[in-house]
Amino acid sequence: MTYVIAEPCVDVKDKACVEVCPVDCIHGGDDDPQLYINPAECIDCGACEPECPVEAIFEEAAVPEEWKKYTKINADYFDK
Repeated sequence: MTYVIAEPCVDVKDKACVEVCPVDCIHGGDDDPQLYINPAECIDCGACEPECPVEAIFEEAAVPEEWKKYTKINADYFDK
């Protein structure tokens, strides 16, 4: 299981989650619309979730239905 960053992060990109991630698996450049969690690196610790000020981070199984596509969006970001 991994964590996923969903739609509320778009155009916000608050990096509080990046600062608390013990494995540095949250990425996103200045030109990217949001931050992304690398599913291959995420250790499912959950440290990032409470730090997100816009509540955009979800455990993969708990991503709201309207944002399910963000699971693939996060994974695809790292397949470039």
